[in-house]
Amino acid sequence: MSSGSYYVPASSRWPVLGSVALGAMMVGTGIKLVYDTGLPLVLIGVAGILAVMGLWFRDVISESRGGLYDDQMDRSFRWGMGWFIFSEVMFFAAFFGALFYVRMFAIPWLGGEGAKGVSALLWPDFVATWPLLNPPDSSIAGPEQVFSPWQLPLVNTLILITSSITLTVAHEALKVGDRKTCRNWLTGTVLLGCCFIMIQGVEYYEAYAHYGITLEAGIFGATFFILTGFHGVHVIIGTLILAAMLVRIIKGHFGDENHFGFEASCWYWHFVDVVWVGLFIFVYVL
Repeated sequence: MSSGSYYVPASSRWPVLGSVALGAMMVGTGIKLVYDTGLPLVLIGVAGILAVMGLWFRDVISESRGGLYDDQMDRSFRWGMGWFIFSEVMFFAAFFGALFYVRMFAIPWLGGEGAKGVSALLWPDFVATWPLLNPPDSSIAGPEQVFSPWQLPLVNTLILITSSITLTVAHEALKVGDRKTCRNWLTGTVLLGCCFIMIQGVEYYEAYAHYGITLEAGIFGATFFILTGFHGVHVIIGTLILAAMLVRIIKGHFGDENHFGFEASCWYWHFVDVVWVGLFIFVYVL
């Protein structure tokens, strides 16, 4: 219970079960990539993660609605969410850093910069350009072509930017107690998130079926799917969180000032949108 200073939650099994489900999903993914099996384990892991998220949301909502959280707990939530987003910034910074290293250092070195004698001996016909359509090792098949940034990628960029605007409108409406406007604009945000996910799926199909962009398509294929894939997972998670917030809005949860659950979901969504803008510029355009 709350003693007016800090709320200590009861012991919970959800962190352990969530870790087990996440571990199952990652192990299954590794088996799938290496041996082309393991899909059942991946699906079990995903189902477990969704179940844990739903049940964990339920417990936190019950605690919040029961008045167990005070100002100190609110500050803890804000600090926790802030550090979580910072960890996500570092997560994506590592992959953007890998892309920068490949483009600015590794590719020029393979093209002969700084070691012209060795490069000319190993790969005399290799031209250092990005995207790398012709890897120096002939055993690695590069992509046949790359996406135009002004087609599906641009559409998805406009969708996410628009979703940030609609979410901001919903948040401002909640602040002034206009729950109907908040509900309507938040519904639009969730639908835009679903549209982004579907378009990303179409792009992945096109990549494999018509562009030759696969995980085996050299460094370009690897960096493309790592960056866009992890971002896509974040969009899926963010859409689920916003959907949960929508259900809570419909049920009459949150007050004009007491709605950090909604606010935290806004922080997360805006962060995901900013990451996509970086992806659009450095993966698709440049």
